[in-house]
Amino acid sequence: MSTLTAQQTADRLGVKLATVYAYVSRGVLRRAQGSELHASVFRADEVEQLARRGRPRRASRPFLFEVEIETRLTEVRDGIVRYRGHDASALARTHTFEQVATLMWTGSLPASSPVWTAPDFARPPISHGGLPDRLRLAVVTAGMDDPLRADLRPSAVASCGASLVASLVEALPIVGDARTPRLALPGNDADGRVSLRDTVAGRLWTRLTASRPRPDQVALLNAALVLLVDHDLASSTFAARIAASTRADPYSVVTAGLGVVAGPLHGGASRAAWAMFDAAAGPAGVSGALEDVLRMYGGRYPGFGHFLHTSGDPRGAALLAMLRDVLGRTRAITTVEAVLNAAQRRSTIQPNVDAAIAALAFATGMPADAGEAIFTIARTVGWLAHAREEYEQAPVRFRPRARYLRDPTP
Repeated sequence: MSTLTAQQTADRLGVKLATVYAYVSRGVLRRAQGSELHASVFRADEVEQLARRGRPRRASRPFLFEVEIETRLTEVRDGIVRYRGHDASALARTHTFEQVATLMWTGSLPASSPVWTAPDFARPPISHGGLPDRLRLAVVTAGMDDPLRADLRPSAVASCGASLVASLVEALPIVGDARTPRLALPGNDADGRVSLRDTVAGRLWTRLTASRPRPDQVALLNAALVLLVDHDLASSTFAARIAASTRADPYSVVTAGLGVVAGPLHGGASRAAWAMFDAAAGPAGVSGALEDVLRMYGGRYPGFGHFLHTSGDPRGAALLAMLRDVLGRTRAITTVEAVLNAAQRRSTIQPNVDAAIAALAFATGMPADAGEAIFTIARTVGWLAHAREEYEQAPVRFRPRARYLRDPTP
């Protein structure tokens, strides 16, 4: 039996020596029979299992239960979100959503953007219900129609992801010009940019707003999709990984994430921010709109603050900066700026990515639930990236233990 000393155990788990003994006292880790030289030794296989399944840690907020899981996908550190080592904010300006998805799924960033198409068995657009409901239904029907959905090989998961995202876009009816607008990104052409046709962002634009955009405006939607692909181990992502650990198929993994993202404090958070901007543009004005949301949301502004980004959400800052650069001083952008400035005069909390995608939707004539639809389509890529990673781990490795509390005696 291979064993590790207490210090070797601490080094493998990335914790202090005192934490190792705390794990022992809590029953998380068991001592093996020690020798005279090392009074406390631990079975190497048990330490490795603990390291790989995610060790318990002190929560960053008192009411949180946090688990650490090793991943090579996304890092949130020093005010930067990185996808496999690449700054997500930089990728949002220079690469398509499809390129970034390929990076997340395969580890390689392609030089050109792939074209994703829905499978032949894709069903016609869903014309009833809100945008998020249509997307949830589309995932279920796509899974029902795919005879190869149980194929969990890495290449199959990536292929499934590409066709599923294309199917999600196709599930939304066109509300504007049916012609797919081009997407413009920085390039080496004579005008300093490359114009791309038939992208996810371009096709999605025609389903979210009737306005006909310039190519650089489509780049705003592309940037939002890129910035929302993944973000550490968010609640919906954890749910997706748990589903993947039971070897659920990719469609079921996405469905697990959808159940969590539907909460108003997760994927639907941008809807409240959109309503705030919309109210500020009406008779209530900026002051009235802020007063209403403070009363409605318990003294906080929707779309502001994030516990992982105490100095400001870099995703929100990047997208808002692009909005200002591309759209200029339109009436809608002026309203957004007035709301953000007024809110920040009363609080030091910075706008997050929910406020930014709400501003994008509001300024381009998209409906209130467009932000959640954008979030859902983008995060589908992240969920499947985590699923692909989880499929390589030991199955059913997540098993929190409940502590039964007796009802108080009357």
